[in-house]
Amino acid sequence: MLSNKKTIILFDGVCNLCNASVNFVIKHDKKRHFLFTSLQSDAGQQLLLQSNGKKYLNSMDSIILIDNSTIYTKSTALIKIAKKLKFPFFLLQIFIVIPKFIRDYIYDLIAKNRYRWFGKKDHCAIPKKEDLARFL
Repeated sequence: MLSNKKTIILFDGVCNLCNASVNFVIKHDKKRHFLFTSLQSDAGQQLLLQSNGKKYLNSMDSIILIDNSTIYTKSTALIKIAKKLKFPFFLLQIFIVIPKFIRDYIYDLIAKNRYRWFGKKDHCAIPKKEDLARFL
């Protein structure tokens, strides 16, 4: 179904913060490392099943990164994504030195409040025409 060379980002398709984050990654991913799909989509659910990510099927509160069949979530996924972006954003990978439980605590706090702070759409956003090929 997918090229082994692509890394897939699964995100909450109705979350304004998540959609803005995807647009940010698209803008700064000049080497086009990433493909995208929403967690709510059939493609997203199928990817999780194929990648032994069954426990994340109903998890809409975490960004999920699938890279070479390895699943990363929450703050670790964000750091792995930043690592593949252009300067200066790849420097954010330095946050890997902060213990995961601290990084994920902050991530969970934002995730828990994301709809209240940033809003929510009624349905998944439709990508721009020029970005359609990057969405599953």
